[in-house]
Amino acid sequence: MSRSAHPAGPRHADVLTEGHYSAPPTDLNALDAKVWSRTVTRTPEGVVSMGGIEVTRLAEEFGTPAYFVDEADFRARCRAWRDAFGPEADVFYAGKAFLSRAVVRWLHEEGLNLDVCSGGELTTALGAGMPAERIAFHGNNKTEDEIHRAIEAGVGRIVLDSFQEIVRVSHIAERLGRRQRVQIRVTVGVEAHTHEFIATAHEDQKFGIALAGGQAAEAVRRALKLDGIELIGIHSHIGSQIFDMAGFEVSARRVVQLLAEVRDEHGVELPEIDLGGGLGIAYTPEDDPREPHEIARALGEIVTRECEAAGLRTPRISVEPGRAIVGPTAFTLYEVGTIKPLEGLRTYVSVDGGMSDNIRTALYDAEYTVALVSRSSDAEPMLVRVVGKHCESGDIVVRDAFLPADLAPGDLIAVPATGAYCRSMASNYNHALRPPVVAVEGGAARVIVRRETEEDLLRLDVG
Repeated sequence: MSRSAHPAGPRHADVLTEGHYSAPPTDLNALDAKVWSRTVTRTPEGVVSMGGIEVTRLAEEFGTPAYFVDEADFRARCRAWRDAFGPEADVFYAGKAFLSRAVVRWLHEEGLNLDVCSGGELTTALGAGMPAERIAFHGNNKTEDEIHRAIEAGVGRIVLDSFQEIVRVSHIAERLGRRQRVQIRVTVGVEAHTHEFIATAHEDQKFGIALAGGQAAEAVRRALKLDGIELIGIHSHIGSQIFDMAGFEVSARRVVQLLAEVRDEHGVELPEIDLGGGLGIAYTPEDDPREPHEIARALGEIVTRECEAAGLRTPRISVEPGRAIVGPTAFTLYEVGTIKPLEGLRTYVSVDGGMSDNIRTALYDAEYTVALVSRSSDAEPMLVRVVGKHCESGDIVVRDAFLPADLAPGDLIAVPATGAYCRSMASNYNHALRPPVVAVEGGAARVIVRRETEEDLLRLDVG
């Protein structure tokens, strides 16, 4: 979301004028099913619950701020993606969205594969029992140690991101006496309709090898000559939080064209293509994400049509949903601390977390919604900005939303759709303690990532 210049200077550009923001919802107590996880409801007494447990009880047991993950919803979304694509395709959960040992076990049990992009993610995946052959290793600058560990573990594929990496992976594989299955990540020149920082398929950025100028074709030539790697396909990822399938259509067409060029030059039909992930979720009621079966049908039709036109056998398709699985399954629970009305503008509501547990608003101008969850209210709506406790004016959790005018310190509010990237990108800014992740299912709740302690901070500070 871009903001126009303001004549009083840039600091005034985000002060909303009357009519600039959306109208308040008709019912502040309502919970939009698009935004909240599937087991979230409001009890007759007005308290919101997840998995049959009221948030007041969750806050009492686990404290705030905290992330609460709806395990049943997470598993259901895994099954929906698996079933939508069927046995003739591969679904890799993008671990960067959120990864823990419990999540790895859920993925394994629900039949999904796993995409990792660092040594730490690889260690978590293997340590939690994910079979190495079901792991894909990504990253634009993998270290030799990471590559060595991945090949030694027997990962199913490594996605090559540069000319240097083609040689590096092959040489390490040969030293280990292995032949590593690889894909080449190409940038296809698609300008995805998303934030600049999460658009990844235009040429002017760090990921992949460009189709433009024949670079991707040259990468294929080099990969096919090396003994340490087996080139199994082409990978393309156009960005994140995308709702429009048009970008995927252009990407698939250009990837298939490359496959045809490879066949014509080398007599080889590569058996796989990976179209990445990046499908959007509903952060606000205005968002309209596609269901997995719609995505599967659309991508399948696109690839089949383009391959038929090029005279190619249809390759095996892979996709990499991360946010689309975990994002909608969680909310972050906060306690309200201070409330500052600014006459003619809005009311600032400060909570006990902030940019240390959700950097996305500050980093991407991400939009969220928020609700009073410890009780219901019939009060009039008031325009609020939910902010954190950190020493930054940009410490914003929800830029503009409506909460009841009788909101008071001590109330609990929750921000939904925080399962993806919030804990993964959490920090210790101002020496804040990163919140726990609590899995809730069937009337039971358990910590899967514990809250940090001050002892944890001091343990790393060797003086």
